[in-house]
Amino acid sequence: MSLDDLRNRIDEIDNELVRLLNERAQVVVEVGKLKLESKTAGPIYAPDREKQVLAKIKGANCGPLHDRTLLAIWRELMSGSFMLEKPLRIAYLGPAGSFSHSAAMLKFGQSVEYEPLADIRSIFDEVSKEHCDLGIVPVENSTGGGVIETLDALIETDRKVCAEVLMAVHHNLLANCRLEEVEKIYSKPEVFAQCRNWLTATFKEAKTIPVASTAKAAQMAAEEHGAAAIGSKVAAELYGLRMICENIEDIANNITRFLVVADEDARPTGEDKTAILYSTAHKAGALADVLEVFKKYNINLTNIESRPSKKRGWEYYFFMDFLGHHTEERVQIALEESRQHCLQLSVLGSFPRATELM
Repeated sequence: MSLDDLRNRIDEIDNELVRLLNERAQVVVEVGKLKLESKTAGPIYAPDREKQVLAKIKGANCGPLHDRTLLAIWRELMSGSFMLEKPLRIAYLGPAGSFSHSAAMLKFGQSVEYEPLADIRSIFDEVSKEHCDLGIVPVENSTGGGVIETLDALIETDRKVCAEVLMAVHHNLLANCRLEEVEKIYSKPEVFAQCRNWLTATFKEAKTIPVASTAKAAQMAAEEHGAAAIGSKVAAELYGLRMICENIEDIANNITRFLVVADEDARPTGEDKTAILYSTAHKAGALADVLEVFKKYNINLTNIESRPSKKRGWEYYFFMDFLGHHTEERVQIALEESRQHCLQLSVLGSFPRATELM
């Protein structure tokens, strides 16, 4: 076939793709109508259904397109589908250009509405008040550990975790001055921790100033001479900053895990995680007693964090993730036995396990 013949064939396929995509969209409209008529149909965003659809797309892929390419296309299709059923509003830690913004867009696409908020607690509050359908919050980083604001909000609110997102994070020094002219650097405290070695080796005089988000840091650096920010390439473009130094994180494999919070958690998929919150009395072996229960039922723990109780001295809240869904029989038995060793235990939610980077 000639070049013109091949291009004509591409045009024919494109036309057929558009027809099929709109045919799919019409089915989505019908699904939306059925959901409105049924009180048991569940929320518009169903993480279990999302995981099922994406798994089938990967299974059907014979190449030459990479799985990541097709998954990105289908995420945008699902984003458009949300708009046809009911426009979703997603809260994230703003302003625009933050890593949370990037994670939200990778997860939910371009066709939903986004609400940038000034702090993490506000994200939980907006979901609680039903001003936003979902919120996305950073919960831990592979270098810096747990995000304190998110852990505290999980203690103080009753929102559920319905999904998780894993995103590779690369930090860059952003400024409109030369490196030797930088006098102050803005960013999140967790980001400074992730770039500690580089900052120590590069700066002797520059002052690090913590702010609520990396995007806010970029916004402030753009307005001050001699100021820099540590943030993303997207933030540099949005706020008119130059990337003075790229990829300054101390560990190259720097991954942040985000949680999606909602009114309810997800249904079982067969590959799930559950997050719980519990507190124990200040006595020898209290935490070990709880951990021993999960060992007894062969439940694999994937993360554990602690935060001091603000109500009583020397008492702690523990956050724990483990493999399995809270509706599974062995998980239910383990949770019931664990409660005997706890002052309080609550299930924050079960959700599909994220196995790939966004």
